[in-house]
Amino acid sequence: MRPLLVVALLLCAIMPAFAAPTQAQKDEFYAVCMGIAQDAKLCGCKAAAAMDLIDERFMGVVIASMKGRATAPEDAAPYNSYVARSNQICKPNY
Repeated sequence: MRPLLVVALLLCAIMPAFAAPTQAQKDEFYAVCMGIAQDAKLCGCKAAAAMDLIDERFMGVVIASMKGRATAPEDAAPYNSYVARSNQICKPNY
């Protein structure tokens, strides 16, 4: 059992930490979304879904994209996946 604990601790030390989006990011997401969509229900749902679907770094990517910044090539597939997943949650008949 002890070697398993050592392996688990080593993995935790070398793997990057997953940081949830911050409340400030959620608020910014909502504000930017409202500027685009003017739909409080949709923007509230999308902001809440983002808190569960993506991490802090990627929330920055999403917000930047909403503001018109191009998505980096390495973020394109995860971004499309996030959009599809958030649409399934917030716009089920879309």
